[in-house]
Amino acid sequence: MKKIKILFACTILAVLLSNCTNKSDEYIDPRGTDYAGSESCIQCHQTQYESASHTSHFKATSPGSKENVLGHFTHGHNTFIYDKNTKVVMEERNDSLYQVLYKYGKEVKAYPFDVIFGTKHAQTSGYWKDNYVYELPISYYKSINNWATSPTYSATTANFDTKILKECFACHSSNISSRYVTTKSTETNTFMGMEVEDFMSKNTLIYGIDCERCHGPAKEHVQTHLKFPDLKKAQNIVAFGNLNRQQRIAACALCHSGNSMGKLKSRFQYKPGEPLSDYFAENPNSRDTLNFDVHGNQLGLLSQSKCFKKSPTMDCITCHNPHQDTPQNHMTYSKICMSCHQDPKHNTTTLTTIAKSKLANNCVECHMPKQDSRAIRFQQSNAAEVTHYSLRTHKIGIYPTAKN
Repeated sequence: MKKIKILFACTILAVLLSNCTNKSDEYIDPRGTDYAGSESCIQCHQTQYESASHTSHFKATSPGSKENVLGHFTHGHNTFIYDKNTKVVMEERNDSLYQVLYKYGKEVKAYPFDVIFGTKHAQTSGYWKDNYVYELPISYYKSINNWATSPTYSATTANFDTKILKECFACHSSNISSRYVTTKSTETNTFMGMEVEDFMSKNTLIYGIDCERCHGPAKEHVQTHLKFPDLKKAQNIVAFGNLNRQQRIAACALCHSGNSMGKLKSRFQYKPGEPLSDYFAENPNSRDTLNFDVHGNQLGLLSQSKCFKKSPTMDCITCHNPHQDTPQNHMTYSKICMSCHQDPKHNTTTLTTIAKSKLANNCVECHMPKQDSRAIRFQQSNAAEVTHYSLRTHKIGIYPTAKN
């Protein structure tokens, strides 16, 4: 009887241990053998993972499924007119979505929504062809709740032949490359840190900005903590609490400091904590030194702010929680502002023209107003006026007028 009890206890223990197996050992990540895959994080960090999965970073790229694609596909709201003989129609066919080119009333070709870029303000799409991704000429913009030309695209010519480069994926995905990396990511065989081939393998695409893009390769971290579950201090992983201010800023600046600098290495090779000077070189011919665009160079704008200059601790995560989606309520940001500006001094004009409740609960509307991007403009048809893409500036300051 005693032997039966012991055998039963061993069986139960084996079942329990099998539920704590390291699933990352079964997973092959295209970035290298030191990566575990973000789903391995769920075992211990389910709350953070589920919250992060709803953020704009996590959805920076996604598959072109009906659940992910924004925009209208119903008659009367799904057509872009180039001229009287040419149009592109957004159509649903057999559970798949397409941009269909018509000339003289006849279908020329249907191009699928394969890869989606963006979800918060706008959404641009691409389709796969011969190991390259080509941009679709029509994008969806939330500000107008309508389809319009993709950034820099013509409103008079339907162009389906522009490739989306790896550099675009470098800030909108966690990986894409020409082939799987079969060694540790630090041992990749590249030429001076850059992939020589420009073609891309579908199987290497990791959609969105995942956990390991910000925390570094996690295979050893997962193995250690599953083997020693009582460890309280995180091992073999980058914790942002252990980085200094400049390192924390650099992790965000990798993709939020514009494109004017010369590239030395692929952004995909970056590991949090490394200096950006290993990846970029200053470009003395750059004109983007004072008037940074609101799209893409948030750090450049923030760096011009008195708040940033005077604070020894302020960084991106002072206002942005990377594990949570951006709050829609401006009061959330106002509370952060008021933690320093507890007794703000508004002039007489401001006090007499703006409601007191708004002054207390909506700092960003006046001090970080929306501004037009010089880089992104679009048209809703060949006859429509050019519309500017507006985003909230990260240059905190005093503005005479603000665009609501």
